[in-house]
Amino acid sequence: MELYYSFSALIVLASIFAYLNYRFLKLPSTIGIMVIAIVVSIFLVMFGETVLPKTFGHLNNLMNGIDFTEVLMGAMLNFLLFAGGIHINIDDLKEQFRPVLIFSTAGVVISTFVVGFGMFYLLPFLGIHLPFIYCLVFGALISPTDPVAVLSILKQANVSKSLETKVAGESLFNDGMAVVVFTVVMQLAIGKEVDLGVESIGLLLMKEAGGGILLGVLLGWITSRLMREVDDYIISVLVTLSVVMGGYLIARQMHISGPLTMVAAGLFMGNFNVRFKMKSITQDYLIKFWELIDEILNAVLFLFIGFELLMIKDLRFFMIPGLLAIAVVLIARFISIWIPTKFMSLRTRFSPQTVKVLVWGGIRGGVSIALAMSIPKSEYSEIILSITYCVVVFSIIVQGLTIAKVANPKAIAKEEKEKESVVADEHA
Repeated sequence: MELYYSFSALIVLASIFAYLNYRFLKLPSTIGIMVIAIVVSIFLVMFGETVLPKTFGHLNNLMNGIDFTEVLMGAMLNFLLFAGGIHINIDDLKEQFRPVLIFSTAGVVISTFVVGFGMFYLLPFLGIHLPFIYCLVFGALISPTDPVAVLSILKQANVSKSLETKVAGESLFNDGMAVVVFTVVMQLAIGKEVDLGVESIGLLLMKEAGGGILLGVLLGWITSRLMREVDDYIISVLVTLSVVMGGYLIARQMHISGPLTMVAAGLFMGNFNVRFKMKSITQDYLIKFWELIDEILNAVLFLFIGFELLMIKDLRFFMIPGLLAIAVVLIARFISIWIPTKFMSLRTRFSPQTVKVLVWGGIRGGVSIALAMSIPKSEYSEIILSITYCVVVFSIIVQGLTIAKVANPKAIAKEEKEKESVVADEHA
């Protein structure tokens, strides 16, 4: 019953903040909700105990009573990733398969080590001594781009289809590599013995990521066949819900990636079901149902992120380290994109404008905060959570609000035409 009350309070607050944003701020819905939540959090942290002690106490109890890591990673993320996967065109993804695969694997590893080394050598200048292994922990949790934040914000940005597929595809699939890297580094940090051999890490990645994708495709195929036999909108909605909720339980029991299971199932079902004639009313209900689920959970998630400020005891002390972390993460993102593009340039050309959008479009969100909050309590856990929060807030607000301007569709279109003409000349 406590969970029901907590979720009810969050829905009420999300609806109020969404209304205020729509009337006054005019920001993209999710970003506006988060900004208002942050402003409310700052006010409560500064004046809450004296001006509104009961409200401050209730919100504190609400946030402390919810396991953000479990709620996001174990519930909300599955619905959001399935909804995102349904709307990705598999043919577009096939065209961008190589860059998506390389950015979501090699890019995550490169970024993890660049961030780790950068924080290890620069934090001492601020009087903070974070062991190298914990710097790598921070690098691992902050390197993957957040699929929920990216998909939510890309809807507002007018970017080309190929570029949107690269950014969205990377964010959907980098979860497998990120979880493996984070798990290995975190176990090393807390003193557990870990086999760091290539074979051991490869098997772990194959089980976590490969197993998740395989299970997702299997679930998608089975349920798509069922939906083909019974073309009814109520049953179709129930079947897709069962895929998400039941699929996560199966993935958890098998110790494989639940999020990747949802991405694969969503991709398969979203693209398989268009190959047979579904009643227009069934398709309409199905699409609108998952769009509604997507919008509601996004609103609650970004509200969560805004109110996570209440969980950080003294954010002011970590503001300068947070600014440093923002700079290091952006540099690491550039390096993790630039190096792979140089290797891929033999077969796929990447214009400077495309690289710029890929770098700036690497938005961090709730996944990074959830991983930071899953770190066992220690003398280093608070600083990691604090600087993670700074990076995420900057990423969502600053990068999220400016990605459309950075994208500059006209410039990208011009560069793509030039690229096509160069390719044509080479073939000639």
